[in-house]
Amino acid sequence: MAKEKTEKYQLGITVDKDDFSEWFTQLMIKADLADYTDVSGCIVFKPASYEIWQKIQVLTDERFKKFGVRNSYFPVFIPEKFLNKEKEHVEGFSPEVAWVEKAGDSKLSERLAVRPTSETIMYPSYSKWIRSWRDLPLRFNQWNNVVRWEFKHPVPFFRTREFLWSELHSVLSSEKDALDEHKLVRAANDDVTQNYLAIFNVFGKKTDREKFAGGVASWKGHYFLPNGKCAEVESYHYDGQNFAKAYDIKFLNKEGKEEYGYQNTYGLSTRLLGVMFATHADDKGLIVPPKIALNQIVIVPILFEDSKDKVLKMCDKLADELKEFNAFVDKRDNISVGFKFNEWELKGVPLRVELGPKDLEKGHAVVVRRDNFKKEFVKLGDVKKFAKENLEDIQDKLFEKAKKNTLAMFENASSLSDLKKIIESKKAGIVPLCVSEKCEEVMKAETGGAKALFIDEKKKIKNEKCIVCGKKADYFICAGKSY
Repeated sequence: MAKEKTEKYQLGITVDKDDFSEWFTQLMIKADLADYTDVSGCIVFKPASYEIWQKIQVLTDERFKKFGVRNSYFPVFIPEKFLNKEKEHVEGFSPEVAWVEKAGDSKLSERLAVRPTSETIMYPSYSKWIRSWRDLPLRFNQWNNVVRWEFKHPVPFFRTREFLWSELHSVLSSEKDALDEHKLVRAANDDVTQNYLAIFNVFGKKTDREKFAGGVASWKGHYFLPNGKCAEVESYHYDGQNFAKAYDIKFLNKEGKEEYGYQNTYGLSTRLLGVMFATHADDKGLIVPPKIALNQIVIVPILFEDSKDKVLKMCDKLADELKEFNAFVDKRDNISVGFKFNEWELKGVPLRVELGPKDLEKGHAVVVRRDNFKKEFVKLGDVKKFAKENLEDIQDKLFEKAKKNTLAMFENASSLSDLKKIIESKKAGIVPLCVSEKCEEVMKAETGGAKALFIDEKKKIKNEKCIVCGKKADYFICAGKSY
Protein backbone atom coordinates (compact mmCIF):
# COMPACT_ATOMS: atom_id res chain seq x y z
CA MET A 1 0.00 0.00 0.00
CA ALA A 2 2.82 2.42 0.89
CA LYS A 3 4.45 1.71 -2.45
CA GLU A 4 1.21 2.44 -4.33
CA LYS A 5 0.84 5.80 -2.55
CA THR A 6 4.40 6.74 -3.48
CA GLU A 7 3.81 5.73 -7.09
CA LYS A 8 0.58 7.71 -7.24
CA TYR A 9 2.24 10.82 -5.84
CA GLN A 10 5.05 10.64 -8.35
CA LEU A 11 2.69 10.05 -11.22
CA GLY A 12 -0.17 12.37 -10.38
CA ILE A 13 -0.72 16.12 -10.43
CA THR A 14 0.08 17.70 -7.06
CA VAL A 15 -1.78 21.05 -7.39
CA ASP A 16 -5.37 21.86 -8.25
CA LYS A 17 -6.61 23.63 -11.35
CA ASP A 18 -6.94 26.99 -9.56
CA ASP A 19 -3.15 27.20 -9.65
CA PHE A 20 -3.45 27.16 -13.42
CA SER A 21 0.14 27.79 -14.46
CA GLU A 22 1.68 25.07 -12.28
CA TRP A 23 -1.28 22.74 -12.91
CA PHE A 24 -0.94 23.06 -16.69
CA THR A 25 2.82 22.57 -16.57
CA GLN A 26 2.41 19.36 -14.55
CA LEU A 27 -0.37 18.20 -16.85
CA MET A 28 1.82 18.70 -19.91
CA ILE A 29 4.77 16.79 -18.44
CA LYS A 30 3.03 14.05 -16.42
CA ALA A 31 0.41 13.23 -19.06
CA ASP A 32 3.31 12.84 -21.50
CA LEU A 33 2.04 15.52 -23.90
CA ALA A 34 5.18 17.56 -24.45
CA ASP A 35 8.57 18.45 -23.08
CA TYR A 36 10.85 21.47 -22.93
CA THR A 37 14.03 21.86 -24.98
CA ASP A 38 17.16 23.96 -24.54
CA VAL A 39 15.69 26.55 -26.94
CA SER A 40 13.42 28.80 -24.90
CA GLY A 41 9.86 28.80 -26.22
CA CYS A 42 10.32 25.70 -28.38
CA ILE A 43 8.74 22.45 -27.18
CA VAL A 44 8.69 18.81 -28.21
CA PHE A 45 5.25 17.55 -29.18
CA LYS A 46 5.24 13.99 -27.89
CA PRO A 47 3.06 11.33 -29.56
CA ALA A 48 0.15 11.82 -27.12
CA SER A 49 -0.35 15.38 -28.39
CA TYR A 50 1.12 15.22 -31.90
CA GLU A 51 -1.03 12.27 -32.97
CA ILE A 52 -4.14 14.21 -31.93
CA TRP A 53 -2.86 17.10 -34.06
CA GLN A 54 -2.56 14.64 -36.95
CA LYS A 55 -6.19 13.62 -36.44
CA ILE A 56 -7.18 17.29 -36.53
CA GLN A 57 -5.30 17.63 -39.82
CA VAL A 58 -7.14 14.68 -41.37
CA LEU A 59 -10.55 15.92 -40.21
CA THR A 60 -9.86 19.47 -41.40
CA ASP A 61 -8.51 18.33 -44.77
CA GLU A 62 -11.63 16.25 -45.37
CA ARG A 63 -13.81 19.32 -44.86
CA PHE A 64 -11.56 21.74 -46.75
CA LYS A 65 -11.39 19.51 -49.80
CA LYS A 66 -15.18 19.71 -50.17
CA PHE A 67 -14.84 23.33 -51.32
CA GLY A 68 -11.71 22.97 -53.40
CA VAL A 69 -8.81 23.50 -50.99
CA ARG A 70 -5.55 21.82 -52.03
CA ASN A 71 -2.55 21.16 -49.79
CA SER A 72 0.85 22.53 -50.76
CA TYR A 73 4.17 23.43 -49.21
CA PHE A 74 6.28 26.58 -49.57
CA PRO A 75 9.81 27.24 -48.25
CA VAL A 76 10.49 28.17 -44.63
CA PHE A 77 12.99 30.84 -45.76
CA ILE A 78 11.73 34.13 -47.18
CA PRO A 79 13.99 36.59 -49.03
CA GLU A 80 14.04 40.01 -47.39
CA LYS A 81 12.97 41.68 -50.67
CA PHE A 82 9.71 39.67 -50.60
CA LEU A 83 9.04 40.50 -46.97
CA ASN A 84 9.47 44.23 -47.61
CA LYS A 85 6.86 44.51 -50.37
CA GLU A 86 3.85 45.09 -48.14
CA LYS A 87 4.79 47.85 -45.67
CA GLU A 88 2.00 47.45 -43.10
CA HIS A 89 2.43 43.68 -43.04
CA VAL A 90 6.19 43.96 -42.52
CA GLU A 91 5.82 46.51 -39.72
CA GLY A 92 3.31 44.25 -37.99
CA PHE A 93 5.65 41.25 -37.97
CA SER A 94 9.13 42.81 -37.89
CA PRO A 95 9.64 42.49 -34.11
CA GLU A 96 8.90 38.76 -34.33
CA VAL A 97 11.02 37.80 -37.33
CA ALA A 98 14.06 35.55 -36.90
CA TRP A 99 16.72 36.10 -39.57
CA VAL A 100 19.32 33.88 -41.24
CA GLU A 101 22.35 35.96 -42.23
CA LYS A 102 25.11 33.35 -42.63
CA ALA A 103 25.51 29.90 -44.16
CA GLY A 104 28.53 28.25 -42.60
CA ASP A 105 31.22 30.95 -42.54
CA SER A 106 29.81 32.85 -45.53
CA LYS A 107 27.55 35.85 -45.18
CA LEU A 108 24.44 35.62 -47.34
CA SER A 109 23.99 38.21 -50.08
CA GLU A 110 20.45 38.76 -48.83
CA ARG A 111 18.99 38.06 -45.40
CA LEU A 112 16.41 35.30 -45.21
CA ALA A 113 13.50 35.51 -42.78
CA VAL A 114 12.43 32.32 -41.02
CA ARG A 115 8.73 32.06 -41.88
CA PRO A 116 6.52 33.99 -39.41
CA THR A 117 3.60 33.50 -41.85
CA SER A 118 3.65 32.71 -45.56
CA GLU A 119 2.00 35.53 -47.49
CA THR A 120 5.32 36.93 -48.66
CA ILE A 121 6.70 33.62 -49.95
CA MET A 122 3.45 32.34 -51.49
CA TYR A 123 2.19 35.43 -53.29
CA PRO A 124 5.09 35.93 -55.73
CA SER A 125 4.20 32.43 -56.99
CA TYR A 126 0.48 33.28 -57.08
CA SER A 127 1.29 36.24 -59.34
CA LYS A 128 2.91 33.84 -61.83
CA TRP A 129 0.18 31.20 -61.74
CA ILE A 130 -2.94 33.37 -61.98
CA ARG A 131 -3.80 34.82 -65.39
CA SER A 132 -7.54 34.51 -65.92
CA TRP A 133 -10.80 34.32 -63.96
CA ARG A 134 -10.72 30.64 -64.94
CA ASP A 135 -7.75 30.19 -62.56
CA LEU A 136 -9.94 31.32 -59.66
CA PRO A 137 -10.74 30.60 -56.96
CA LEU A 138 -7.25 29.45 -55.97
CA ARG A 139 -7.19 27.89 -52.50
CA PHE A 140 -3.88 26.52 -51.23
CA ASN A 141 -3.43 25.34 -47.66
CA GLN A 142 -0.26 24.23 -45.95
CA TRP A 143 0.37 22.44 -42.66
CA ASN A 144 3.68 23.78 -41.47
CA ASN A 145 5.68 25.40 -38.71
CA VAL A 146 6.23 29.11 -38.16
CA VAL A 147 8.64 31.05 -35.96
CA ARG A 148 7.72 34.21 -34.06
CA TRP A 149 10.35 35.36 -31.62
CA GLU A 150 9.05 38.47 -29.85
CA PHE A 151 7.67 37.77 -26.38
CA LYS A 152 8.95 37.31 -22.86
CA HIS A 153 6.90 34.52 -21.29
CA PRO A 154 6.46 31.40 -23.44
CA VAL A 155 3.66 29.07 -22.41
CA PRO A 156 3.63 25.55 -23.93
CA PHE A 157 0.83 25.06 -26.48
CA PHE A 158 -0.39 28.64 -26.03
CA ARG A 159 2.54 30.93 -26.82
CA THR A 160 5.67 29.35 -28.21
CA ARG A 161 8.35 30.71 -30.49
CA GLU A 162 7.83 27.88 -32.95
CA PHE A 163 4.37 26.42 -33.43
CA LEU A 164 2.46 24.32 -35.92
CA TRP A 165 -0.58 25.40 -37.86
CA SER A 166 -2.67 25.32 -40.98
CA GLU A 167 -2.49 28.43 -43.13
CA LEU A 168 -4.95 28.69 -45.99
CA HIS A 169 -4.37 31.42 -48.58
CA SER A 170 -7.02 32.01 -51.22
CA VAL A 171 -7.52 34.30 -54.20
CA LEU A 172 -11.01 35.02 -55.53
CA SER A 173 -12.50 37.15 -58.27
CA SER A 174 -14.75 39.39 -56.17
CA GLU A 175 -15.15 40.80 -52.68
CA LYS A 176 -18.46 38.96 -52.28
CA ASP A 177 -16.88 35.60 -53.14
CA ALA A 178 -14.04 36.28 -50.72
CA LEU A 179 -16.34 37.14 -47.81
CA ASP A 180 -18.68 34.24 -48.59
CA GLU A 181 -15.71 31.89 -48.36
CA HIS A 182 -15.29 32.78 -44.68
CA LYS A 183 -18.54 30.95 -43.96
CA LEU A 184 -17.20 27.76 -45.57
CA VAL A 185 -13.96 27.81 -43.59
CA ARG A 186 -15.73 28.63 -40.35
CA ALA A 187 -18.23 25.81 -40.82
CA ALA A 188 -15.37 23.36 -41.38
CA ASN A 189 -13.47 24.56 -38.31
CA ASP A 190 -16.56 24.59 -36.08
CA ASP A 191 -17.41 21.04 -37.11
CA VAL A 192 -13.98 19.82 -35.99
CA THR A 193 -13.65 21.89 -32.82
CA GLN A 194 -17.19 21.44 -31.52
CA ASN A 195 -18.02 17.90 -32.62
CA TYR A 196 -14.60 16.32 -32.06
CA LEU A 197 -12.60 18.44 -29.61
CA ALA A 198 -15.78 19.41 -27.70
CA ILE A 199 -14.67 23.02 -27.25
CA PHE A 200 -16.66 26.19 -27.83
CA ASN A 201 -15.53 29.56 -29.14
CA VAL A 202 -16.99 33.03 -29.38
CA PHE A 203 -16.51 34.37 -32.89
CA GLY A 204 -15.90 38.08 -33.32
CA LYS A 205 -14.48 40.85 -35.48
CA LYS A 206 -11.26 42.57 -34.45
CA THR A 207 -10.88 46.31 -33.99
CA ASP A 208 -8.56 48.08 -36.42
CA ARG A 209 -5.83 48.10 -33.76
CA GLU A 210 -6.01 44.32 -33.36
CA LYS A 211 -6.60 43.25 -36.96
CA PHE A 212 -4.09 41.32 -39.08
CA ALA A 213 -1.20 43.49 -40.27
CA GLY A 214 -1.80 44.26 -43.95
CA GLY A 215 -5.38 43.03 -43.99
CA VAL A 216 -8.67 44.89 -44.40
CA ALA A 217 -10.58 43.15 -41.60
CA SER A 218 -10.03 40.24 -39.20
CA TRP A 219 -12.25 37.86 -37.27
CA LYS A 220 -11.15 35.20 -34.78
CA GLY A 221 -12.49 32.31 -32.76
CA HIS A 222 -11.91 33.11 -29.07
CA TYR A 223 -11.62 30.32 -26.51
CA PHE A 224 -11.86 31.26 -22.84
CA LEU A 225 -9.86 29.23 -20.34
CA PRO A 226 -10.33 28.53 -16.61
CA ASN A 227 -7.66 31.09 -15.70
CA GLY A 228 -9.70 33.86 -17.31
CA LYS A 229 -7.43 34.25 -20.33
CA CYS A 230 -8.49 33.96 -23.94
CA ALA A 231 -6.72 31.88 -26.56
CA GLU A 232 -7.21 33.24 -30.08
CA VAL A 233 -6.96 30.11 -32.16
CA GLU A 234 -8.80 30.40 -35.47
CA SER A 235 -8.02 33.40 -37.67
CA TYR A 236 -10.10 34.69 -40.58
CA HIS A 237 -8.55 37.63 -42.43
CA TYR A 238 -10.02 39.46 -45.40
CA ASP A 239 -7.09 41.08 -47.20
CA GLY A 240 -9.03 42.79 -49.98
CA GLN A 241 -6.63 43.70 -52.79
CA ASN A 242 -3.81 44.90 -50.51
CA PHE A 243 -1.46 41.97 -51.07
CA ALA A 244 -2.58 41.54 -54.67
CA LYS A 245 -1.41 45.08 -55.44
CA ALA A 246 1.85 44.61 -53.54
CA TYR A 247 2.65 41.29 -55.27
CA ASP A 248 1.00 41.97 -58.64
CA ILE A 249 -1.64 39.24 -58.46
CA LYS A 250 -3.88 40.09 -61.44
CA PHE A 251 -6.38 38.29 -63.62
CA LEU A 252 -8.42 38.97 -66.74
CA ASN A 253 -12.10 39.01 -65.77
CA LYS A 254 -14.96 37.70 -67.93
CA GLU A 255 -15.13 41.04 -69.76
CA GLY A 256 -11.44 40.78 -70.64
CA LYS A 257 -10.42 43.54 -68.26
CA GLU A 258 -7.47 43.19 -65.91
CA GLU A 259 -8.08 43.50 -62.16
CA TYR A 260 -6.43 42.55 -58.91
CA GLY A 261 -7.52 39.45 -57.02
CA TYR A 262 -9.38 39.50 -53.71
CA GLN A 263 -7.66 37.52 -50.97
CA ASN A 264 -8.25 35.76 -47.68
CA THR A 265 -5.85 34.20 -45.21
CA TYR A 266 -6.85 31.77 -42.47
CA GLY A 267 -4.98 30.16 -39.59
CA LEU A 268 -5.64 27.22 -37.25
CA SER A 269 -2.87 26.43 -34.80
CA THR A 270 -1.73 23.94 -32.18
CA ARG A 271 -3.22 26.29 -29.59
CA LEU A 272 -6.26 24.11 -30.21
CA LEU A 273 -4.49 21.34 -28.31
CA GLY A 274 -3.79 23.59 -25.36
CA VAL A 275 -7.41 24.77 -25.31
CA MET A 276 -8.75 21.21 -25.38
CA PHE A 277 -6.38 20.01 -22.66
CA ALA A 278 -7.03 22.98 -20.38
CA THR A 279 -10.80 23.04 -20.92
CA HIS A 280 -11.58 19.43 -20.10
CA ALA A 281 -8.79 18.30 -17.77
CA ASP A 282 -9.22 18.17 -13.99
CA ASP A 283 -7.04 17.76 -10.90
CA LYS A 284 -6.41 14.10 -11.79
CA GLY A 285 -5.22 14.80 -15.32
CA LEU A 286 -6.46 14.82 -18.90
CA ILE A 287 -9.99 14.18 -20.08
CA VAL A 288 -9.84 13.54 -23.82
CA PRO A 289 -13.11 13.74 -25.79
CA PRO A 290 -13.85 10.26 -27.19
CA LYS A 291 -14.11 11.30 -30.85
CA ILE A 292 -10.58 12.75 -30.85
CA ALA A 293 -9.00 10.28 -28.39
CA LEU A 294 -6.29 8.01 -29.74
CA ASN A 295 -7.74 5.17 -27.64
CA GLN A 296 -11.30 5.42 -26.38
CA ILE A 297 -11.12 2.40 -24.08
CA VAL A 298 -8.44 0.80 -21.93
CA ILE A 299 -9.02 -2.68 -20.50
CA VAL A 300 -7.23 -3.38 -17.24
CA PRO A 301 -7.08 -7.05 -16.17
CA ILE A 302 -6.90 -7.86 -12.47
CA LEU A 303 -4.59 -10.84 -12.40
CA PHE A 304 -3.89 -13.72 -10.03
CA GLU A 305 -1.78 -16.72 -10.95
CA ASP A 306 -4.61 -19.28 -10.72
CA SER A 307 -6.96 -17.31 -13.05
CA LYS A 308 -4.56 -15.24 -15.13
CA ASP A 309 -5.03 -17.09 -18.43
CA LYS A 310 -8.84 -17.04 -18.27
CA VAL A 311 -8.97 -13.33 -17.44
CA LEU A 312 -6.51 -12.36 -20.18
CA LYS A 313 -8.38 -14.47 -22.72
CA MET A 314 -11.62 -12.63 -21.95
CA CYS A 315 -9.82 -9.27 -22.00
CA ASP A 316 -8.48 -10.05 -25.48
CA LYS A 317 -11.96 -11.05 -26.59
CA LEU A 318 -13.38 -7.78 -25.28
CA ALA A 319 -10.64 -5.79 -27.02
CA ASP A 320 -11.54 -7.48 -30.29
CA GLU A 321 -15.24 -6.72 -29.80
CA LEU A 322 -14.36 -3.11 -28.98
CA LYS A 323 -11.81 -2.60 -31.75
CA GLU A 324 -13.89 0.17 -33.35
CA PHE A 325 -13.05 2.18 -30.22
CA ASN A 326 -9.35 1.34 -30.55
CA ALA A 327 -9.54 -0.53 -27.23
CA PHE A 328 -6.38 -2.11 -25.85
CA VAL A 329 -5.44 -4.35 -22.93
CA ASP A 330 -2.86 -3.10 -20.44
CA LYS A 331 -0.98 -6.38 -19.83
CA ARG A 332 2.00 -4.90 -18.05
CA ASP A 333 2.93 -7.15 -15.15
CA ASN A 334 5.59 -5.00 -13.52
CA ILE A 335 3.25 -2.39 -12.00
CA SER A 336 0.21 -2.52 -9.77
CA VAL A 337 -3.41 -2.32 -10.87
CA GLY A 338 -3.84 0.85 -8.82
CA PHE A 339 -0.94 2.48 -10.63
CA LYS A 340 -2.52 1.57 -13.97
CA PHE A 341 -5.83 3.10 -12.93
CA ASN A 342 -4.10 6.33 -11.95
CA GLU A 343 -2.00 6.42 -15.11
CA TRP A 344 -4.94 6.05 -17.49
CA GLU A 345 -6.92 8.62 -15.52
CA LEU A 346 -3.95 10.99 -15.84
CA LYS A 347 -3.74 10.37 -19.59
CA GLY A 348 -7.47 10.85 -20.07
CA VAL A 349 -8.67 7.62 -21.71
CA PRO A 350 -12.48 8.10 -21.82
CA LEU A 351 -13.54 4.63 -20.57
CA ARG A 352 -11.77 2.07 -18.39
CA VAL A 353 -12.93 -1.55 -18.33
CA GLU A 354 -11.79 -3.59 -15.32
CA LEU A 355 -11.98 -7.37 -15.32
CA GLY A 356 -10.89 -9.78 -12.59
CA PRO A 357 -11.66 -13.42 -11.73
CA LYS A 358 -14.68 -12.52 -9.58
CA ASP A 359 -16.08 -10.38 -12.40
CA LEU A 360 -15.56 -13.27 -14.78
CA GLU A 361 -17.48 -15.62 -12.48
CA LYS A 362 -20.39 -13.18 -12.32
CA GLY A 363 -20.33 -12.56 -16.08
CA HIS A 364 -19.78 -8.84 -15.91
CA ALA A 365 -17.07 -6.18 -16.17
CA VAL A 366 -16.61 -2.95 -14.25
CA VAL A 367 -16.76 0.11 -16.54
CA VAL A 368 -15.56 3.52 -15.29
CA ARG A 369 -16.11 6.84 -17.04
CA ARG A 370 -13.19 9.27 -16.99
CA ASP A 371 -15.32 12.42 -17.01
CA ASN A 372 -17.31 11.75 -13.82
CA PHE A 373 -15.74 8.52 -12.46
CA LYS A 374 -19.15 6.83 -12.51
CA LYS A 375 -18.62 3.08 -12.08
CA GLU A 376 -21.07 0.45 -13.32
CA PHE A 377 -21.23 -3.33 -13.50
CA VAL A 378 -22.03 -4.31 -17.08
CA LYS A 379 -22.80 -7.77 -18.42
CA LEU A 380 -20.01 -8.97 -20.68
CA GLY A 381 -22.39 -9.31 -23.60
CA ASP A 382 -23.55 -5.69 -23.16
CA VAL A 383 -20.17 -3.96 -22.85
CA LYS A 384 -20.04 -2.85 -26.50
CA LYS A 385 -23.51 -1.31 -26.43
CA PHE A 386 -22.84 0.30 -23.05
CA ALA A 387 -19.51 1.69 -24.26
CA LYS A 388 -21.01 3.21 -27.40
CA GLU A 389 -23.79 4.94 -25.46
CA ASN A 390 -21.48 6.25 -22.76
CA LEU A 391 -18.79 7.45 -25.15
CA GLU A 392 -21.42 9.45 -27.01
CA ASP A 393 -22.71 10.84 -23.72
CA ILE A 394 -19.21 11.82 -22.58
CA GLN A 395 -18.65 13.64 -25.87
CA ASP A 396 -21.93 15.55 -25.56
CA LYS A 397 -21.48 16.39 -21.88
CA LEU A 398 -17.96 17.75 -22.40
CA PHE A 399 -19.15 20.13 -25.10
CA GLU A 400 -22.18 21.24 -23.08
CA LYS A 401 -19.95 22.00 -20.10
CA ALA A 402 -17.40 23.86 -22.25
CA LYS A 403 -20.11 26.00 -23.83
CA LYS A 404 -21.77 26.75 -20.49
CA ASN A 405 -18.48 27.74 -18.86
CA THR A 406 -17.56 29.96 -21.82
CA LEU A 407 -20.85 31.86 -21.83
CA ALA A 408 -20.52 32.39 -18.08
CA MET A 409 -17.26 34.28 -18.64
CA PHE A 410 -18.89 37.54 -19.77
CA GLU A 411 -20.09 40.44 -17.64
CA ASN A 412 -21.31 43.90 -18.66
CA ALA A 413 -19.48 46.99 -17.45
CA SER A 414 -20.14 50.68 -17.99
CA SER A 415 -16.97 52.11 -16.45
CA LEU A 416 -13.25 51.44 -16.37
CA SER A 417 -13.39 50.69 -12.63
CA ASP A 418 -16.13 48.08 -13.21
CA LEU A 419 -14.04 46.50 -15.97
CA LYS A 420 -11.01 46.29 -13.66
CA LYS A 421 -13.07 44.30 -11.13
CA ILE A 422 -14.31 41.94 -13.85
CA ILE A 423 -10.78 41.31 -15.10
CA GLU A 424 -9.53 40.73 -11.54
CA SER A 425 -12.27 38.09 -11.14
CA LYS A 426 -10.83 36.25 -14.17
CA LYS A 427 -13.63 37.09 -16.54
CA ALA A 428 -14.14 39.21 -19.65
CA GLY A 429 -16.05 42.48 -19.80
CA ILE A 430 -18.47 43.79 -22.42
CA VAL A 431 -17.89 47.54 -22.49
CA PRO A 432 -18.68 50.57 -24.71
CA LEU A 433 -15.63 52.00 -26.46
CA CYS A 434 -14.86 54.51 -29.20
CA VAL A 435 -12.72 53.75 -32.25
CA SER A 436 -9.68 55.62 -30.92
CA GLU A 437 -6.68 53.33 -30.70
CA LYS A 438 -5.42 55.55 -27.87
CA CYS A 439 -8.47 54.58 -25.79
CA GLU A 440 -7.73 50.89 -26.43
CA GLU A 441 -4.15 51.42 -25.25
CA VAL A 442 -5.29 53.23 -22.08
CA MET A 443 -7.85 50.51 -21.31
CA LYS A 444 -5.19 47.82 -21.67
CA ALA A 445 -2.74 49.69 -19.43
CA GLU A 446 -5.32 50.49 -16.75
CA THR A 447 -6.63 46.91 -16.53
CA GLY A 448 -3.24 45.23 -16.38
CA GLY A 449 -3.33 43.87 -19.92
CA ALA A 450 -6.99 43.42 -20.93
CA LYS A 451 -7.23 44.23 -24.63
CA ALA A 452 -10.11 44.56 -27.05
CA LEU A 453 -10.66 40.94 -28.01
CA PHE A 454 -13.53 41.50 -30.43
CA ILE A 455 -16.42 43.78 -31.32
CA ASP A 456 -19.77 42.58 -29.91
CA GLU A 457 -21.84 43.06 -33.07
CA LYS A 458 -25.00 41.68 -31.46
CA LYS A 459 -25.15 44.51 -28.95
CA LYS A 460 -25.89 47.92 -30.50
CA ILE A 461 -24.76 51.29 -29.18
CA LYS A 462 -27.52 53.74 -28.22
CA ASN A 463 -26.32 56.61 -26.05
CA GLU A 464 -23.46 54.85 -24.26
CA LYS A 465 -20.17 56.67 -23.60
CA CYS A 466 -16.66 55.32 -24.13
CA ILE A 467 -15.38 54.03 -20.78
CA VAL A 468 -12.01 55.76 -21.35
CA CYS A 469 -12.55 59.20 -22.92
CA GLY A 470 -16.25 59.71 -22.12
CA LYS A 471 -17.16 60.59 -25.71
CA LYS A 472 -19.90 58.78 -27.61
CA ALA A 473 -19.02 55.12 -27.97
CA ASP A 474 -18.85 53.53 -31.42
CA TYR A 475 -19.40 49.92 -30.40
CA PHE A 476 -19.37 47.41 -27.59
CA ILE A 477 -16.21 45.35 -27.31
CA CYS A 478 -15.26 42.30 -25.31
CA ALA A 479 -12.24 43.15 -23.19
CA GLY A 480 -10.09 40.46 -21.64
CA LYS A 481 -6.60 39.08 -21.20
CA SER A 482 -5.17 36.77 -23.83
CA TYR A 483 -2.16 34.67 -24.70
